[in-house]
Amino acid sequence: MFTIGKILTIALSPTALLVEALLLGLLLRATRAGRALVWAAAIGFGACLVFPVEQWAVRPLDDRFPQIVDPPAHVDGVIVLGGSIDDVLSQDRGTPIIANAANRLTAFVALSRRYPDAKLVFTGGSGDIKQGVSNEAKWARMALTELGLPPDRVIYEDRSRTTRENATDSYALVHPKPDEVWVLITSASHMPRSVGVFRKIGWNVLPFPVGYVSRERLSAWPLSLGGRLATLDWAAHEWIGLTAYRLRGWTDAWFPGPGNSASAASTRTE
Repeated sequence: MFTIGKILTIALSPTALLVEALLLGLLLRATRAGRALVWAAAIGFGACLVFPVEQWAVRPLDDRFPQIVDPPAHVDGVIVLGGSIDDVLSQDRGTPIIANAANRLTAFVALSRRYPDAKLVFTGGSGDIKQGVSNEAKWARMALTELGLPPDRVIYEDRSRTTRENATDSYALVHPKPDEVWVLITSASHMPRSVGVFRKIGWNVLPFPVGYVSRERLSAWPLSLGGRLATLDWAAHEWIGLTAYRLRGWTDAWFPGPGNSASAASTRTE
């Protein structure tokens, strides 16, 4: 199911669907259906270039959980989800390659200094279809050590492949108590699905969203079609993930939001 899920997510991404429609249309260009597919693909690419479609898709995800203004005075633990380091590229180059979501790691280090007595957990094995090639936790240990965190200060969960396994494997590793306050760090657009999974297994975390990708001033959106399609694909990945997780009973709601907070910390929405 893991492999099937990965393949379907790639095949159903907006960019893939547009390319598939274009290629199929070119193959069937002698037919009315083929010409319709070519036009549909062209209109789709044009719409993504002219309109901020990717912003419309990712903004609700980014804004679902508010930023923390006044962090709680006491925190029992901080957990950060993997996804910042390209483990396969790191394996090839022999050094940690932080490709995306670097804010997850920088926020993790900042909170480790704010809460010196809190437990620290990094969770992430490899989300690659071909398992056993590399492991993100291995490279995260090296990167976080270089950023000043002693290796024995952090608990590294290195087997999880998915967001759900991030939660379940970490829960089995640290056994959080019901009255403990745990901060969850991940990208803002990934936070709804993450919180839904953690809540479902009985781990009521305090969301600490980072790494926003949407913006309010649409006059400033990038002109690069490639970058905008990448953002759209990421948003689609999350919406598909939210739906799939809910259908499988892995989250407590289709679109998890604020509520049942692990802390009464003051918040605001950006």
